[in-house]
Amino acid sequence: QVQLVESGGGLVQAGASLRLSCATSGRSFSGYTMGWFRQAPEKEREFVASMFWSGSNTYYADSVKGRFTISRDNAKKMVYLQMNNLKPEDTAVYYCAAVMGSRMVVNSRLYDYWGHGTQVTVSS
Repeated sequence: QVQLVESGGGLVQAGASLRLSCATSGRSFSGYTMGWFRQAPEKEREFVASMFWSGSNTYYADSVKGRFTISRDNAKKMVYLQMNNLKPEDTAVYYCAAVMGSRMVVNSRLYDYWGHGTQVTVSS
């Protein structure tokens, strides 16, 4: 059974940092692209960042570029999202996702696997 399990969310003040983790299991994600998305209340799910499981290519939404960093640990089968200088507009449920192929995919509908999400709340 394929599973993506997010953790690391919480309530922080503006300017703080959080690191989200995504534990993967159930299959090898070699050859997949791993992504982070977020969804705020009453808003569409939006792309945040992605990277190839094999390789170093990374992609970021303009709204998080320079503040967020996506990374992975192949041995631990983990994907991370380091979030610095958080802003109230970063408040959302954050999801880890995977799509087959090494490609930049920002359309959430194209992703094959999803976690259940972790809440990030940034107070002003």
